[in-house]
Amino acid sequence: MLEQRVRRRLAQWEAAGLLRVLRPPAGFDFSSNDYLNLSTHPVIVDRLARAVRREGCGSTGSRLLRGDRDVFAAVERRFAEFKRTECSLYFSSGYLANIGVMTAIAEREDVVFSDERNHASLIDGIRLSAATRIVFPHNDVRRLAELLAEMPAAAGHRFVVVESLFSMDGDFAPLRKYAALCRATGASLIVDEAHAVGMYGASGSGLIEAADIGDDVLVSINTAGKALGVSGAFVAGPRWAIDYLIQRARPFVFSTAPPPPLADALTASLDVIAAEPERRDRLVSRVDYVRDRLARAGIALPAEASQIIPIAIGDNDRAVAVAGALQADGFDVRAIRPPSVPPGTARLRVSINAALSDETIERFAVSLAAALRGVGLCAAGSS
Repeated sequence: MLEQRVRRRLAQWEAAGLLRVLRPPAGFDFSSNDYLNLSTHPVIVDRLARAVRREGCGSTGSRLLRGDRDVFAAVERRFAEFKRTECSLYFSSGYLANIGVMTAIAEREDVVFSDERNHASLIDGIRLSAATRIVFPHNDVRRLAELLAEMPAAAGHRFVVVESLFSMDGDFAPLRKYAALCRATGASLIVDEAHAVGMYGASGSGLIEAADIGDDVLVSINTAGKALGVSGAFVAGPRWAIDYLIQRARPFVFSTAPPPPLADALTASLDVIAAEPERRDRLVSRVDYVRDRLARAGIALPAEASQIIPIAIGDNDRAVAVAGALQADGFDVRAIRPPSVPPGTARLRVSINAALSDETIERFAVSLAAALRGVGLCAAGSS
């Protein structure tokens, strides 16, 4: 029976330490993607509230039916200017944007080269497309070059798909090298900027800007529910690509449009990012301070410094135990386990936000070191 099969699977996941539970936020935030604390910014909240009174709550239909609004076109123009592209298109979520891009653009004769640590939404989008999928080792430019040489262009097209900042490892893609390789081979580069948009580059538009490779990127996918503090996602790129997505991206064509007030809130978010660059500076200082305190506590850290800090645990039960100890001390940290990460690589995904104080960070470092020692994973460090 179906129920027995499902209950058996649930029991197996629980025995393996893989059963997940829904848990609302509690304690100091060391787990969300609200890196710049814009989700509660008074300017953005007020703009959203005023837009609800003006626009109502729902769009009532897809953008191609009655769901379109002037506010969508306005925020899409504004976001395209932010990303220095011709156009952008607003989707209900980053997941749907990635599925929309990959299933619309990649066709049967094409080949997609995908980093092995790409987000599930990119993986699913590539699988749902008719293209051939080739997975290359994480951030391995040399191996990607070999694979491109082994799969020369034939009747179709070749795409290289990467994240600019990887969500579970907190490390950066070698975007300049990918751009040069795509130029040399005629492949098209697609970049997911989910954890970089709002954060990096002179204007905060992302790592494409920081690497100065905008002309080498076909499209970028930019989640609006992380550093931007609202919801949805923008695909940014040339007009012809956006026009094509409007016609062919099924998650756009066949989905009810997002609530129109979100567009006003996102315009306000872009205003705040432009007007308050000190938020990004503050976040950099918080990342540096966290890394310093964790290193002093004897905790192993990745070499690259981003706002995402993975704390390697390995064993699922240990990861849950360490997260539980931190939660009991008042710190909201979650254990990340398969299938979100490969088997045997369970971890804590510590994410830093600009509002964290020195005192909170110092207490967190002490609590984390104690929790790791409790499962035999951390040597005593200096204070």
